[in-house]
Amino acid sequence: MSSNSPLAISFPIMPDIAGATPRVARAGYKEWDRCDLSYVTFDAGTTVAGVTTQNLCCSAEVDLCRAHLPHGSARALVVNAGNSNAFTGQRGKDAVDAIVGQVAAHLNCDVTEIFVSSTGVIGVPLPIDKAQAGLRAVFDAAICSWEDITHGIGTTDTFAKGATASAMVDGRKVQIVGIIKGSGMIAPDMATMLGYIFTDAAVDAAFLQQLLSAANQASFSCITVDSDTSTSDTVLAFATGKAGNARLASFEDAGADAFAAALNDVCRQLAHLVVRDGEGAQKFIEIQVTGAVSNDSARRVGMAVANSPLVKTAIAGEDANWGRVVMAVGKAGEPANRDTLSIRFGATLVAHNGLAVADYDEAPVARHLKQKDIEIGVDLGLGSGRATVWTCDLTHGYISINADYRS
Repeated sequence: MSSNSPLAISFPIMPDIAGATPRVARAGYKEWDRCDLSYVTFDAGTTVAGVTTQNLCCSAEVDLCRAHLPHGSARALVVNAGNSNAFTGQRGKDAVDAIVGQVAAHLNCDVTEIFVSSTGVIGVPLPIDKAQAGLRAVFDAAICSWEDITHGIGTTDTFAKGATASAMVDGRKVQIVGIIKGSGMIAPDMATMLGYIFTDAAVDAAFLQQLLSAANQASFSCITVDSDTSTSDTVLAFATGKAGNARLASFEDAGADAFAAALNDVCRQLAHLVVRDGEGAQKFIEIQVTGAVSNDSARRVGMAVANSPLVKTAIAGEDANWGRVVMAVGKAGEPANRDTLSIRFGATLVAHNGLAVADYDEAPVARHLKQKDIEIGVDLGLGSGRATVWTCDLTHGYISINADYRS
């Protein structure tokens, strides 16, 4: 990983998750001196849920996860970094099938219990020989930390991203840890980047899917770096059941609300970390939209503002150009009325009911825009719908990183 983003947050102390065993090895997918094959095995009885990209040119790995998720059971996760294996035709599928077959044979389990992700350059088939040699190495590798796994799945990431939370469920403390990679090509319609969540709670697969889908809508689906949705975006959650709680199957079960809140917290933390590592990012931007006709409409308005290059470059230049926010609201394709629209930067209202606030004090706005964490408020004045989305500024660093990406 390159030098840390100025918005980086240190990797937290993460507990072990009983029933989940992480390992890393070097497959050599790129010319780099680092581990690039990550492998987590799960004890029998582990349930799984997931969300994946809506990009129609998705990878064979995404197709595989979609096919395996309805079975609801997991014994292993394999993540390859440096090669996305997307847009690679039958050769890409053959590589994934070879990985799944090798791992299933090693664990003596069904192929539907193996989940695979790959990330990196698009259009280059994943070399089967390197994948198989990497797997042989990782089968014998020492158990590693969650931070080691997080470094292993990264590509243009500048720091390892992890989050943890706990909850009391059925009188027992359950742990949740999450890791994620992502820095560019971030604008999901659902799910984002590669993210993996592990818990020792016992959770029915269908209920885990319900909880993850809901958590995703308020976290991963509310962030953007560059408006581009990856071919490989995947978030998977694995529940080993080793905490010993009575299995959660609905919100009627004791502790279900607490577990859902902890899962939501981990997903939100992870989503924020991706934005903080946005390629070339210097500022973390929170956009709060209120007064929309619905929550969904508010989210779409917020994403229009968050994806606007003009808004993002204005923030990079510390310029309180609220006219660019007006433009982005108006192009969102959602109900809006210029005569009821109000905008603020930080706590300072700069436009109200369609007009600039007369003689507003620019000093606190200027101070706010010099900070690393920026807040923009948009009140449409039309209803009770609200949403919060997160993005980063757009700097020359983004161009430099992506112009040189393949090399």
